[in-house]
Amino acid sequence: QVFTFNAVEIKVQPSVKVKNGASLSIVCHADISKSTDFQLKRNFTILKNGKLVFTAVSDKGDARYEIATARSSDTGDYECIVEADRKKKSSNALHVWVTGMTKPILTAEKKEVLEGEDVKLRCELPEEVPPLYFFFRKIKLNSTPKEKYVYEPHRNFSVVKFSVEEGDNILQFDCFGRRNVKLEYENSEYSNRTLVTVREPFIKPTLTAKPSSNITEGDRIQFECSTVVAQMHDIEIILQKNKTILSSVQDEKLLTYSAVATLEDSGEYLCKVEQGRASKTTKLNVVVSELFPKPILTASMNKLDENKELTLNCNISGFREANFSILRKNSNGDIRLKSSSNLRVRVKVNDTGSYICRAEVKGIIKESKPVRINVYAPVSKPTLSVVSGSPEVVLGKPLKLICRSVMGTPPITFTFYKGKAVKKVVTNDTYAMFLDENVKQNDQRGYKCDAGNNHSSGVKTSNILNITVIVPIRNASLGSIPYGEVEDGSETAFLCSVEEGSWPIHFRIFRKTDREVLLYEKSENADRIIWHKKIMNRQDTGTYYCMASNRANVDVKSRTITISVILAVWQKGLIAAFVLILIAGAVTLALWWFLCKKKKGNECSALAPNLTNEKLTRQHNDGDYYSG
Repeated sequence: QVFTFNAVEIKVQPSVKVKNGASLSIVCHADISKSTDFQLKRNFTILKNGKLVFTAVSDKGDARYEIATARSSDTGDYECIVEADRKKKSSNALHVWVTGMTKPILTAEKKEVLEGEDVKLRCELPEEVPPLYFFFRKIKLNSTPKEKYVYEPHRNFSVVKFSVEEGDNILQFDCFGRRNVKLEYENSEYSNRTLVTVREPFIKPTLTAKPSSNITEGDRIQFECSTVVAQMHDIEIILQKNKTILSSVQDEKLLTYSAVATLEDSGEYLCKVEQGRASKTTKLNVVVSELFPKPILTASMNKLDENKELTLNCNISGFREANFSILRKNSNGDIRLKSSSNLRVRVKVNDTGSYICRAEVKGIIKESKPVRINVYAPVSKPTLSVVSGSPEVVLGKPLKLICRSVMGTPPITFTFYKGKAVKKVVTNDTYAMFLDENVKQNDQRGYKCDAGNNHSSGVKTSNILNITVIVPIRNASLGSIPYGEVEDGSETAFLCSVEEGSWPIHFRIFRKTDREVLLYEKSENADRIIWHKKIMNRQDTGTYYCMASNRANVDVKSRTITISVILAVWQKGLIAAFVLILIAGAVTLALWWFLCKKKKGNECSALAPNLTNEKLTRQHNDGDYYSG
């Protein structure tokens, strides 16, 4: 009894996509080949989304899973597994989609609520399987519905709350569900509409102003705000203007508030009644007419010298009956100078400041715009100096000047001059800086500055500051006479010079062998120096150079020259004479020897030993014996 599975297939009748409520059959078919015609038991298992939904045992080739009324919860991936005599084979997965979701059921916790309370709703899809989306709507007459949605991954119902606001009276609610099938969304139909009635916990408040909402400055105005409330518990009445709370009461039906009216009291007032989350408001517009205009303060002068007389006058256009006072503004509180409409005073520098006047009529106080008074002390003669201290500058370098005026009321205007040309104008308190960025050799050397403020004495001028321009050293050179070769014992003159540079110039001459040796240095108001070295000897052979510097503090080095000390002429002559004497002696001796040899050999032989013995003996006696 040999058999084998050829294939296992799963089929859906009538279609893989059916409507909600239709019948559905899922058929599992096993194709088996057998060696003989014998009976074979087959175990059929059908899974939906990996979970068991149907099993059957049969000796037939098919098994059928019947769903009489298909619901959207039957949507999923179906798979068939067939097992026979320890052999098993599975079909491919087949997706079945039951379209159309069941209608949701909506219930409300209460059918009647108060303003400020919540309406609790429950939406349920009894025959659906999560995850699901629930959408709730709050519907009000002549208004766009408000919507909320909730995602429920593990249950087929959801609960939300909607707050009941001012103006809500008859509300309707509904909901619908949504699910995701193979990356496609499917919506259910809307649920039944649930009606909720809203009751007011209190009526809209009444706001009144007495004696009227149109009054004059100085009159007393009284506001009354009242309401009718069902329950007195936790009720609050608030009076506001421009979001500022003026007064409030709790657990009361009436609020009163009074004040003396001013122009600033014109505007919109709001009465608000709150209980829990319920709130109602009423608005009232109030107009306050002006009793008298703001006073005007005038000054005889706004800028004046110290010890001059200042007059301040305060008046109201077309209005005389008022209590006036003149004050000086101060950060710690205004200082009253005089309770009158005018003030006359001889001013000092510390009287500089802002002044106002106040006018009072029927308890209404108004202030004028501030008037600025500046009192000036004259400036002292300014001093102009170089910031670095010394009145000199290196050519091409910046020159920084400072102009100071010890006395004088700021702000002080400083003006810098170079020659007669204005270079800079600076306004500061006691000093100002000026930078001449690139001083040239032919520039005007005289600088000065002016200082002045608003004092009638005018400007003061500093003394002229003359600046010395230091020209840096340029192109140092070194020469010698004689040049190159110098006789031993002779005199040599060294000349160190520069092409350009401010005096005095400091010159230094060096000899360089295995180390640098300073031979001579001197500061001179000239562009060159000459150094005479009286006696040159063989040790003076070497390389020479010079360096030059001035107040520009830059050392300039010349090119090097080489000096060779050679023998003097008389030394050369002496050596030559000695050499000639030696040559002459040698020639004479050779000639004598030749003549002697030619005449008689014995005479020469007898004379030679005598000469030799005599010479050796004399040298030996002197103590200086040289062999050979």
